[in-house]
Amino acid sequence: MSDRKMLVAMSGGVDSSVAALLVIKNGYSPIGITMKLYDNEQAGMKDTKTCCSVKDVDDARAVAVRLGFPYYVVNFKEGFKEKVIDKFVRTYLDGATPNPCIDCNRYMKFGALKERAEEYGCEKIVTGHYARVVYNEELGEYCLLKSVDTSKDQTYVLYFLNQEQLSYLYLPLGDMTKDEARVLASEAGLINSDKPDSQDICFVPDGNYARVIEEVLDRHIGEGDFVDKEGNVLGKNKGYYHYTIGQRRGLGISAAEPLYVIEIIPETNTVVLGSDDDLFTDEVRAAEWNFINKCDAEKDELRVTAKIRYRAKEASGILTKEESGIVKVHFDQPVRAVTKGQSLVAYDGERVVGGGIII
Repeated sequence: MSDRKMLVAMSGGVDSSVAALLVIKNGYSPIGITMKLYDNEQAGMKDTKTCCSVKDVDDARAVAVRLGFPYYVVNFKEGFKEKVIDKFVRTYLDGATPNPCIDCNRYMKFGALKERAEEYGCEKIVTGHYARVVYNEELGEYCLLKSVDTSKDQTYVLYFLNQEQLSYLYLPLGDMTKDEARVLASEAGLINSDKPDSQDICFVPDGNYARVIEEVLDRHIGEGDFVDKEGNVLGKNKGYYHYTIGQRRGLGISAAEPLYVIEIIPETNTVVLGSDDDLFTDEVRAAEWNFINKCDAEKDELRVTAKIRYRAKEASGILTKEESGIVKVHFDQPVRAVTKGQSLVAYDGERVVGGGIII
């Protein structure tokens, strides 16, 4: 293999495995690394699956053996509890709904991995994300672009990247579809070519967010009230952090018309219910905003499309900046179920303008 090396973050899944394969096809030598991010006890678990599971580690190692490159499992637990798990819990307790995968990418994968890449003498960090990094000669900057496979595009979880990070990031899957990636894996005889995609948050493998919150806190907040917009009590909730904006199922409230969660009030452990019409708004504000390119940061107003959650459709609107640093998007048409704690991500065509945390 080549003396030029790239560090490949491997989850045990097909995407990161094909990313390593493409590194070889492009004339470089991969070094595989799986990040051990936490102990079960850190996430309030006694003996359930961990990130990555033993099976995931075995699959990643098998791919490395098959393709003939070194592979390591490295302890990255320091900081993960504080920056990802504890923030996840705090966000729910604030009445918001977090996206811990974005925090993991921001603080762990594109933070802690850089140091390890330098230690191993690697030129680039490689991941299996479906997105593209392109240097724009006219702008004199790197741009983050949507994946060719728009159904798998993951730019929403990468909006925080800066120019330095983009300069050493290689995303080889951005120019192909998921089906094409699986074909490559199968042709190379990789053990995980047909492995299903992971759906759950790594430290909440059973999907029970409330359990993680209560076990990390070591206490149960208890029941509160469901109320309508006028404050009339409609019933009892299980604790406000069990719910998210737009939720309809699992409320246990009988009513003539469908009811949805439209507001969460942590201070009084209250969940406000209303109609579907109450979920629409045409203005969204976000903090901690990151502009990827100077050409956008220097403008007072931008015509963009934007997403208010990972699976949401893009909607068009006008982006403006407030003096406080808050960014606001005024949508042409109202958007549904805007949720504090999720990310607002803006685009100019296929290029990511930037993003921030919805407030």
